[in-house]
Amino acid sequence: MPSAEGGPPVCSRKGCRNDAAWQLLWNNPRIHTPERRKAWASCPDHVAWFEDYLRDRGLWKQTLPLTADRPMETR
Repeated sequence: MPSAEGGPPVCSRKGCRNDAAWQLLWNNPRIHTPERRKAWASCPDHVAWFEDYLRDRGLWKQTLPLTADRPMETR
């Protein structure tokens, strides 16, 4: 999720406004086609929390670094 000022994405964790360094790709098979990917941005402090949350629900697909040459992915 980009910041309100159009700067780097900020962490998607509720209440966190830190710059994101990771993107977590996920898919809900009950409502998305298999190739569809949604993405959450995460700061280093919350990446493990997001992975645990998504894995526990069977939604996690991949965690990728968020860099200038690899923007947020959604398909």
